[in-house]
Amino acid sequence: MAGVHTHRSFLFCNYLLLGAASGCIFLTLSLRLVPSPCGLLLVFLHALTAVFAAAGCSGSFTTGGSGAGAGTHTAHTAASVLTAIFQGAAALLAFTRTGDFLAELRSYVREEDGEVILKLVGGLGAAIFVLEWAALALAFSLRLDDDGDEEADGGYAKSWQSGYHV
Repeated sequence: MAGVHTHRSFLFCNYLLLGAASGCIFLTLSLRLVPSPCGLLLVFLHALTAVFAAAGCSGSFTTGGSGAGAGTHTAHTAASVLTAIFQGAAALLAFTRTGDFLAELRSYVREEDGEVILKLVGGLGAAIFVLEWAALALAFSLRLDDDGDEEADGGYAKSWQSGYHV
């Protein structure tokens, strides 16, 4: 029963991530910063977050403790951690150094409007940072629960060797 609630929470978290990342993409595009390499990287970061959230919604990264799913789960987890860190850093820059960050992005909108948009992006980025870590914790819980089921079947040693090592 707890596994069902954890799975629903994980899906809800990923749907919120998908929505927040999509909102960040559209807000960032509204800054009109396509010629800027820094702006393109920011749009790419939000797009990558949306892709990982959509992949998390598919459920393929939380099923099965061993086999082919373990490699994709590890890759998805590592990529999600990196995007969460970069989202947090971008949100921090958007809040603490708004004017400098906007100048680096080379936006074509008025400075006052750009600052408001960038602060909205920063707020969504902070929400993404928190949601990403919550989704990672829930995914780990789901994987650990799946490994606990294998332990009852006698496959504990096999799943531990292929799943979590230090």
